[in-house]
Amino acid sequence: MSGSAGFAALFALFAWWFSTGAILLVVRWADRSGSGGATTVAALPVLAAGLAGVWLSAGDGSLAGVYGAFLSALAIWGWIELAFLTGTITGPNAHICPRHLPEWERFIRAWGVLAYHEMLLVATLIALWALTRDAANAVAFWTFAVLFFARVSAKLNLFLGVPRINTEFMPAALAHVPSHFRKAGVNGLFPVSVTALAVATGAWGVELASAESAAAAAGFALLAALTALALLEHWFMVLPLPDEKLWRWMLPAPTTKTTREDAHGL
Repeated sequence: MSGSAGFAALFALFAWWFSTGAILLVVRWADRSGSGGATTVAALPVLAAGLAGVWLSAGDGSLAGVYGAFLSALAIWGWIELAFLTGTITGPNAHICPRHLPEWERFIRAWGVLAYHEMLLVATLIALWALTRDAANAVAFWTFAVLFFARVSAKLNLFLGVPRINTEFMPAALAHVPSHFRKAGVNGLFPVSVTALAVATGAWGVELASAESAAAAAGFALLAALTALALLEHWFMVLPLPDEKLWRWMLPAPTTKTTREDAHGL
């Protein structure tokens, strides 16, 4: 069990790192060539493969089924993130946010930046839940759910204010997005976010400890590792750690000077 769980945790770490780097690499290429929409369309087979993988793995509770479900959820999530980062599926607001606006107006403007992307994520989460709620293997849904709720938490923290806001890998299509963030001290939501993620990581760990099969152990280890990575990403918003170096070495240098930012993972 422990060997299987350890391998699964390392697998999740590698998948997080490699997937993030691959998306950033494609986005930077699309940004340079001005082909964001075409790139998103060209990547549709990744989305199709992810959807097919979820469908096929839902009834497969084996070890292979667990890994297949995890990778399928990452493929779906990755395509949706690619569609956002290329500016293909974002929101109706593509304007810089003026300074000194009331909080309610800042929130409406920020929602407008992300609206279509967020609605697609919610629709996908609901679809995965409907597909796997009675299935033998629900790892795809839980993988997507961890990514979804961690990303919502991260976006809210960026909106409310954190010490470190990073834009190094922000593509030109989303140049207006950072103006809706706030660089400030730790906001009141941050302790709630990191506590919730820590509790969730612990809960997956408890399930892992009582897993009765190698497949179940691998599934809980994958989810525990992914949630722990989401927790680490939240701390990157506060602690002065050069996390951008995880991906910068594998990316071509930007063509224009940008504000410093550390990239965050999936």
